[in-house]
Amino acid sequence: MRILQVCNKPPYPPKDGGSIAMNMLTHGLIACGNEVSVLAINTPKHFIKEEDIASDYLKKTSYQSIFVDTSIKPLHAILNFFTSESYNISRFYNKEFEKKLVDIITNNQFDIIQLESLWISCYVKSIRANSTAKIILRSHNVEYLLWERLAKNCKSLIKKTYLNFLSKRLKQYEIAMLNKYDGIACITLEDISIFKKDGCSLPMIHIPFGIDIESYQVIKDQIEKDSLFHIGAMDWMPNTTGIKWFLETIWSKILPTHPSIKLYLAGRSMPSWLTNLNVKSVVVEGEVVNSHQFMNSKSIMIVPLKSGGGMRVKIIEGMALGKTIISTTIGAEGIEYEDKKNILIADSVNDFEKAITKCLSDKNYCEEIGLNARALVENKYDNKRICDNLHSFYLSLK
Repeated sequence: MRILQVCNKPPYPPKDGGSIAMNMLTHGLIACGNEVSVLAINTPKHFIKEEDIASDYLKKTSYQSIFVDTSIKPLHAILNFFTSESYNISRFYNKEFEKKLVDIITNNQFDIIQLESLWISCYVKSIRANSTAKIILRSHNVEYLLWERLAKNCKSLIKKTYLNFLSKRLKQYEIAMLNKYDGIACITLEDISIFKKDGCSLPMIHIPFGIDIESYQVIKDQIEKDSLFHIGAMDWMPNTTGIKWFLETIWSKILPTHPSIKLYLAGRSMPSWLTNLNVKSVVVEGEVVNSHQFMNSKSIMIVPLKSGGGMRVKIIEGMALGKTIISTTIGAEGIEYEDKKNILIADSVNDFEKAITKCLSDKNYCEEIGLNARALVENKYDNKRICDNLHSFYLSLK
């Protein structure tokens, strides 16, 4: 089959969870014998120069991108109040990108056009008018649910009100679009259930994030004793608010009873309040050159998300590296885990404190959780198996 993958940001180089997820599907679908072309929006937030993209990738995917300024503009945000549009969606619509998309689909015969995320759905009408290809939404999250959770956990009344406004508009749009594709590939089973309740009657398939397990080598002799870590893009609001909650409510309780413990924070776009943080035994690394090496060097991964949605790519990567992971229920959504077997679920300050203390005091227990996590990824999140399923789904739609 000939597949056009349309991305809301550059999928290469795979630097964050979203780009890694897109890139794994690209290569997996190619490995299944498909011809995959990639068109991406190049955003200010994730801007990639073409010279930074490997020539082999460019050749395999016929990669093209168009710069679109998706940044939030106060004036546009205010004017949006007087329209019926979702501001989250309208930021991704661009006439030049639409022209490039139409040019590609009119000059090439595609079987499948795979839209990476809801943000790309604003181009469905143009695709329908210019192509007979099946349109598939690759849903990374139920987006409106993510924004509802952000609003719920926001303490500022003004900000909460605006987030509620955005989530309401987004929900109306997301539900209205549900039956305008030809199929939906959801990253979690929970998302399929929600879409069905919202009225989706399209064929849907569960396509979680997958990895090439052989690329994740567990190296135990580098692990720093009594070390916790968090890794994730800090320009994603759920990560920022989660770490803020952890530092303010949990870290101060753990440190006095475990004076040797250290917390490492890694990820791009660290906000100034974190880069200037002066908290005992907290090391702010910022963006790391080699995420595998960084994770291999630490013992316990924390994912203190209080909002968000979809599936956390970094948890799957941490599991593949045999890490003991302590996460909230929201953080671990979409993963077929067993609490206290291959992950530790902690939704309260007390639960987090108990889980950390147990891991620090019982090294064998901690190691067993990590070993079971690795086994889970090997059995459930192999990228080849996942892409074979997606390939079969696409064949069934022809």
